[in-house]
Amino acid sequence: MISVAYPIIEKRERQLIKEVLDSRMVASGKYVAEFEQSFAKYSGAKFGIANANGTTSLHTALLMCGIKPGDKVVTTPFSFIATANSILFCGAKPVFADIDPETYNIDPVELEKILKKEKNVKAVLIVHLYGLSCDMDAILKLKKKYKFKLIEDACQAHGAGFKKKKAGSFGEASAFSFYATKNMMTGEGGITLTNDAKMDKYGRQVINHGREGHSSHTVLGYNYRMTNIAAAIGIAQLEKLEGWIKKRIANASVYNEAFADLDFIKTPIVPKNCRHVFHQYTIRIKPSEREKFMKYLADKGVGSGIYYNCVMYNQPYYKKLGYKAGLCPQAEQAAKEVVSLPVHPMLSKEDIKTVINAVRSYKLS
Repeated sequence: MISVAYPIIEKRERQLIKEVLDSRMVASGKYVAEFEQSFAKYSGAKFGIANANGTTSLHTALLMCGIKPGDKVVTTPFSFIATANSILFCGAKPVFADIDPETYNIDPVELEKILKKEKNVKAVLIVHLYGLSCDMDAILKLKKKYKFKLIEDACQAHGAGFKKKKAGSFGEASAFSFYATKNMMTGEGGITLTNDAKMDKYGRQVINHGREGHSSHTVLGYNYRMTNIAAAIGIAQLEKLEGWIKKRIANASVYNEAFADLDFIKTPIVPKNCRHVFHQYTIRIKPSEREKFMKYLADKGVGSGIYYNCVMYNQPYYKKLGYKAGLCPQAEQAAKEVVSLPVHPMLSKEDIKTVINAVRSYKLS
């Protein structure tokens, strides 16, 4: 079976892990500091705070931006549940804006509708979904007009870009995930980026029990730290990230060309000024065909996945909070249609041919 994801672990990762184990300094230390500096520099930010996972990175970013109980934070409903959950962790209220059906990212037009309607919006938490940057010109224009804090969920967007800047460098803070299936990984892990020195200082306290110095705890904090073992993997992965991204882009380009004449699927677009790093290569197919299509692919030896089959406010827990279906019709429709195909850099030419032949040979019901 050709898998949708393929975590890559090579000689360099094993070498650095061995260094950490031999040092006996397996908790946070110099490898974490090196990884923080390297990833922040790569992403175009001044400061990086490595931590336990993408969810802790989001929570930390929100706290760094001063999100408190009762605040409203606008976000997309079409993302992994951690995006909205991190808002709830702060005691704040997620307010959902619909997506652009072409990009799957938050629609600036729909976002402005929310900003006009909702009073006292403290922040907007955008998601660069599937590895594609949001329309940052439009988002930043709204930020200037409505004066909100901007937080970027870049958990799927390592190396993605808009014009000459990378995802994660536009807002007051941003969050990345290094889960095992991401474009680069540390097994579990995350990082919160910022360009503000005061926010960086506070964020470091947040992830380390609120410490200021060794034994003084001046704010409420958590145990969100990254280990040297995870950071060592991250250092090795970051060294190879650009090469992997180029392979993902090349694979996606081959797919787009091969599927251009198929009218039963819709292939992903790459808007002008955007660098899509294809964490996922996501197509759309009619809801009535999706299950049959995925089974057909599996029978042909091709794995596939659905990211995501339910908008966040339709999840059982959010229904208990009072959210109702129908808030974001474009997101709800996308959740019924999306299917992701293998696009990772370890695909061989034969793998690519197998995926293409499987998709092209599918017959509608």
